[in-house]
Amino acid sequence: MATLSDIPGRVLLVGAGKMGGAMLEGWLGLGLDPALAAVIDPSPPPEVAALLEANGVALNPLNGGPPAVMVLAVKPQAAPEVLARAAPLAGPDTLVVSVMAGRTLGFLEAAFAPGQPVVRSIPNTPAAIGRGITVAVPNDAVTEGQASIADALLRATGGVEWVDDEALIDVATAVSGSGPAYVFLLAEALAAAGVQAGLAPDMADRLARATVSGAGELMLRSGIEPAQLRRNVTSPNGTTAAALAVLMDEERGFGPLLADAVTAAARRSRELAG
Repeated sequence: MATLSDIPGRVLLVGAGKMGGAMLEGWLGLGLDPALAAVIDPSPPPEVAALLEANGVALNPLNGGPPAVMVLAVKPQAAPEVLARAAPLAGPDTLVVSVMAGRTLGFLEAAFAPGQPVVRSIPNTPAAIGRGITVAVPNDAVTEGQASIADALLRATGGVEWVDDEALIDVATAVSGSGPAYVFLLAEALAAAGVQAGLAPDMADRLARATVSGAGELMLRSGIEPAQLRRNVTSPNGTTAAALAVLMDEERGFGPLLADAVTAAARRSRELAG
């Protein structure tokens, strides 16, 4: 598996917003030589500008040869305009890594020269604190070594899963890309239910936040299957069992509802991608 020190040249980050800035911070923290990093962004956020200045990372460089890797981290609606300016900076061997939602391999390939190695990836918002999960798919021009380099760059913000079928990116978007919003909604609804049952709003909010984040951390650290963790909490005929009888109803429970939600999100992801 490649490391950041194996990258044979510059890493050019196009777009230094929240996701791009988090990735750059992760790369520098993992030992990427700041002299081998550069950023293209007309007005990076103050915290990113401070990071660039503190590490001596070039901003909007006016010269230099084609980068080894170009990472596209701009908003998808800005992609056509940005790619028109950024694509000419790539060489034939430049690995292009996109973290833009909804922009397909076909769209990306059309912006670059034929045969350009391109990786499309979908991170999620916990990447901003290094706890994300990214799903990635390469085009046919990506070599094994380039995929390993892309993996090392994407792992700066969390785990990485690879798929061979780009259609699975829409499903991954519905599960992990949109998934944090489902969890936030769970905390929101749990707090609201607590208020309805008599808790003070601020206490209900604290209890819900701590419960959701703590349960997630337990699941991560223990390595135990979620179903088993659920069973571990559930005493026969107890309070949790009473609640789960409602949540696990086969027709109107959490499982069927979430399945419908993921299906809707995946369908919308396909529509947005064209």
